[in-house]
Amino acid sequence: MRVGSFVLAAQFPGQGEGEALHRAVRSAEVAEEAGLDTVWLAEHHFVPYGTCPSAVTLAAFLLGRTRHIRVGTAVSVLPTVHPVALGEQAALLHHTSGGRFTLGVGRGGPWVDLEVFGAGLEAYEKGFPESLELLVRWLRESSVAAAGERFRFREVPVVPRPSEALTESPGPELVVACTSPASVRLAAERGLSMLLGMHVGDEEKAEMVTLWRRHARASGRSAEEIHGASHVSAGVCQIADRRVDAAETLMKAMPGWLQQGLEAHVTVDGRTRRMRDPLAYTELLCGLHPVGTPRLCADRLAATSERTGISRFALLVEGSGDLAATEENVRRLGAEVLPQLV
Repeated sequence: MRVGSFVLAAQFPGQGEGEALHRAVRSAEVAEEAGLDTVWLAEHHFVPYGTCPSAVTLAAFLLGRTRHIRVGTAVSVLPTVHPVALGEQAALLHHTSGGRFTLGVGRGGPWVDLEVFGAGLEAYEKGFPESLELLVRWLRESSVAAAGERFRFREVPVVPRPSEALTESPGPELVVACTSPASVRLAAERGLSMLLGMHVGDEEKAEMVTLWRRHARASGRSAEEIHGASHVSAGVCQIADRRVDAAETLMKAMPGWLQQGLEAHVTVDGRTRRMRDPLAYTELLCGLHPVGTPRLCADRLAATSERTGISRFALLVEGSGDLAATEENVRRLGAEVLPQLV
């Protein structure tokens, strides 16, 4: 089982952006010290929900600050960037980190980001498959041309070629955030592992894994490739000597962060959106994920793995909003939970 942290660089009420980013960096450094597998970095624009606007940039910084832990994006928002530019950055980090970088991509939302970066609403509503296909080709082929609706260019060489890195893998790992049957199918047809969100429980994640396998088989993927897929389950982790204390820590801090963070999202076209109730959402997360004693947390992770077939986790560890508490949470995850999962 491979357990990592999920870092949003969340800005809690009363905090500045610099404080949030410092906590993000420190939690990643402590994650390596604690023996975690991966640090997953979120990306958001113009909202305090997450203050990291470029997951791939922060990944580059953390790869330079660490020596062993993997660093991944969860996710780089594909509709707002050029797939070739992102592919070049991924190849660069793959080479220079010795193969420790994972590129996670997703569709994002219908936010004002699409207006600011000039992508337009169509890039979100219709353009994700084209962008993903171009990105996959860039990471796998020696030269690429494009003749799609959004991207058109003559054939150019891929430099640096990801497959030429001196690692066991042919290039940087690519995973896709999946929230719908359509995105599950996109990932499965290309043989790409899924990143499944923390807002859904084991039953729905198990259904998505089953659907992925069905589409992968229908697309001609080999049994070995299907069996070897390494999907990722996102969740929340808060450790305390009593479950009530762990839950109380999150119930005191997370609703305020969620309230200001979710309210700040602005749609690009003025469409009405329904915001989650911050208190109810925090309660939901506490019920779904490893929140409690080390033994409970280990049991919860093991149960999720057994029910879903997923053995890789990205756990939000900064739910307290406090630097010292976050560091302690990560250390306890490494020292008291991971040994029980062997």
